[in-house]
Order: sequence, then C-alpha cells, then structure tokens
Amino acid sequence: MDNYLEAQLKELDLQIADNQALLSDPELVDLATQEIKDLEQQKLDLQQSAETSMADEAHESDEEEDDGINPNIAIVELRSAAGGDEAGLFAGDLLRMYLRFAEIKGWRVEELDRSEGNANQIKQVTLKIKGKGVYRDMKYESGVHRVQRVPKTESAGRIHTSTATVAILPEVEATVIYINPADIEFEAFRSGGAGGQNVNKVSTAVRVKHVPTGFVVTCQTERSQLQNRENAMALLRAKIWEQERARTVGSVEARRSAMVGSGDRNEKIRTYNFPQNRLTDHRIGKSWHNLDVILEGKLAPVIEALQSENYNSPEEDDVNDQ
Repeated sequence: MDNYLEAQLKELDLQIADNQALLSDPELVDLATQEIKDLEQQKLDLQQSAETSMADEAHESDEEEDDGINPNIAIVELRSAAGGDEAGLFAGDLLRMYLRFAEIKGWRVEELDRSEGNANQIKQVTLKIKGKGVYRDMKYESGVHRVQRVPKTESAGRIHTSTATVAILPEVEATVIYINPADIEFEAFRSGGAGGQNVNKVSTAVRVKHVPTGFVVTCQTERSQLQNRENAMALLRAKIWEQERARTVGSVEARRSAMVGSGDRNEKIRTYNFPQNRLTDHRIGKSWHNLDVILEGKLAPVIEALQSENYNSPEEDDVNDQ
C-alpha cells in the first residue's frame, strides 16, 4: 500500500471518528449516521480499488515472469545502415536521444560494446538500460529509422536519406535459456577503444560465439574479463530467446526482417525529417512537428501514442511503411 493511499484511509478514519462523537447529540445523530455511512462506503471503495490495482500489477508481473524476461532491463543494439558517413552520424544522434531519454526517465545505462568509424561516427553500439518498465517502453524502438536532412558536407544543399537500425532485446535469466558450455567458442582480446590502462593493455574484452545458432557477441567496456563475459552471455541468451520466440510467429529470417530489416531505406518504421522539423511513425501514421525537442530525449509522447494505439511489438505486426 503506497503512502498516498494510507494517507487517504487515515483521513477517512479521522472523519468517521469525528462523526461518531456526534452520535450522542440528538439534533445531529441522523446527520452523523448518514455521514458515517457515506464515509465508510468511500473507505470500502478505496480499499477495493487498491486491491484490484495490486492484483493487476501482480498479474502483469506474473506474465512477464512466465514469459522469461525482466521488464526492467532492456538491451539496445544500435547500428548505422544505408547512407555511409551520414548514417554513422545519424546513429550517433539516435544514441544521444536514447541516453537523454533514459536520463529523463531516471534509468541507468551501461555501455557493453561500441564500434566507431571516421570522426567518431557510430558503426555499432550496445547498451544495457535498467529502470522500471524499460523493456515495455523501449521495445517500440525496434526497426529501421530513416533520416532526411542536408549533411554538413553537402555544398549544394541537397537532402540526403540515411538509415540506422535499432533492436531491443530483453534480459533473460540463465534458468530460462540454458546454454551448453560445449556450444560456446570463447575469445579474449585487448579492447581497441578508449579506456583505462587495464582496458587497453590486458585482454579484458571478450567475444563469444554460439556454434549452433552462429550468434556472435562482443563486450569490451568493463575493466574485467569476468564482467565482460557475464554481459556477453546475457546478450547471447537474449538473442537465443528472441530466436526461440520467433518460431511462434514465423521463421527467424522473417522475424529479423520485421524487427530491423536489412537497413534499406524503404524498410522503415520512422522518419526523422530535419528540413520540416518533423518525426513520423509509419506504424500508426502519426507525425510530430517538434523533432528538435524529441531528439533531446523527449520521446515519451511518441511511445505513449504507440501504446495507446495498441500497437503490437514488431514480431506481431508489419513495421514497414505501406
């Protein structure tokens, strides 16, 4: 029971006690009796409402547990796709947007892996985000994101189109997805990115390959090999879980296509139009004309619109623009 509810019930009890003290007054007994009846009904309604809410939350929690995922952790894989250097810059813009969104929500972000191109352009980055309901919110970001804008290097002022792909994975407990150690190929290496002496001079980075599926994951941002290995195994479990779940909705290839596509400009869930300061989500056919604000992390209205439209996650719907 939360503090606000406790305060409401306490206030009702005080009002009931005050009216009970008036029952000895012949002139006020009828009024006090009716007031007590009304207050007790308010108290009962409030208690029943709280019990229903708690039951719903418990049911929701059970469903998440039965599904084998933690709703409070999301793994975000962000990659540049079509568009060359501009795609890498756009991937960096998306990364910044998600980091600011996480900051606004009070979520904690841990970077698991990063690969950069020229001028610090993002080729690929993997994040683990922790916070209440983070997976339920972030799962709507899975798909191909398209940007339309004039690059800084474009002297003729022509609008270019580039894309980046986003995949949102849940964290899956080891008890849900068992990985046979014999199916793992493990490699330790020195991190090539920025970091402390231990990160760059000792083989703390890890690469793990799951032979049966061919999945390969890399984690290199932690200072210890053990921490990187644990993160890599968590990411690998998430990928295997996604593959297993895909069998209920179609082939793995169809699942991957629906989720992030090939990165082609025509396979998009969302367009970021800089000249018109407009963001359009093609799954629900809705646009927002404050792209600059959204890119500062104010992504909540977009996610809430998807939720209110009862938009299902990408494995259940076609995310391509029709």
